[in-house]
Amino acid sequence: MSTLVKAKKRAHKENASLRKNGFIPAVVYGFEMESQPIAVDEKDLAKTLREVGRNGVMKLEVDGEPVNVVMNDYQMNILKGQMIHADFLAINMKEELEVNVLVNITGDSIGVSEGGILQQPNREVTITVKPSDIPESIEVDVSQMAIGDTLTIADVRDKINYTLVNEDDYTLVTVSAPRVEEEIEETEETEETETKEETPTEE
Repeated sequence: MSTLVKAKKRAHKENASLRKNGFIPAVVYGFEMESQPIAVDEKDLAKTLREVGRNGVMKLEVDGEPVNVVMNDYQMNILKGQMIHADFLAINMKEELEVNVLVNITGDSIGVSEGGILQQPNREVTITVKPSDIPESIEVDVSQMAIGDTLTIADVRDKINYTLVNEDDYTLVTVSAPRVEEEIEETEETEETETKEETPTEE
């Protein structure tokens, strides 16, 4: 179920004054509409995102006209922790669309328990889904991953209840071997020897 967010049309030069008055400059575009600059109430949007999540469907009421949207992109002021701009994609609730969702790791990897290092090169995947079925995230189980294993889209495609857009070789998780102390010591000894060889001797 979508949540209502009130918005208003804006002029491009209003951005500074909008932020001072608690509004976020934004733009809405997509299904049955041309790109339209708008402004949304910052507190109202923050409350809605807490309720529906980053990928949730919202209903923008732009000067009284309701539009079903999802947040397609946004920009943050990292120092202040504030959103400074947002892009909303108007959608057809009956048609599937492509969205990026977070990948959550579940389970305790066998390889990690043996000293391996678990890494997550890609934290999002792209799925095709109807707007009403968009998940906040998807889960992948790493409990059977040993040292040296790699988990790709090909490994989870049949285990996830969504159509994955990414290629089969798109890497989600790896478990690499730890760098043992002996290897570190050998490297340090080699570097020390090379340094001595490069030092000129006095005649």
